[in-house]
Amino acid sequence: MSIVKINVLTVPAEQREVLEQRFASRAGSVEGSDGFEWFELLRPLEGTDQYLVYTRWRSEEDFQKWMSGSMKAAHQGTAAGEGGERPKPAASGSTLWSFEVVQQAAPK
Repeated sequence: MSIVKINVLTVPAEQREVLEQRFASRAGSVEGSDGFEWFELLRPLEGTDQYLVYTRWRSEEDFQKWMSGSMKAAHQGTAAGEGGERPKPAASGSTLWSFEVVQQAAPK
């Protein structure tokens, strides 16, 4: 069965739009990765400032290859803006949760 990685991002209210725009601009960057199965960015509705970045992978090995390859390169690159400086992170904290899918269902 697949594995699920949920990156819990603490995002101050004034950075929500920035975070969502950054994810929108990266659309397509993970979809071609070997073993990638699904992505969702979940916006909190109430009671928390934490966004959830949900990805599902065929295996832990596929996730680790992506982490050490294209994801690492994307996060270490410089911005195309003035002076080539990287933009300030939109999130003020991050925690990674890992799960193994043991049951699943889809619409009939």
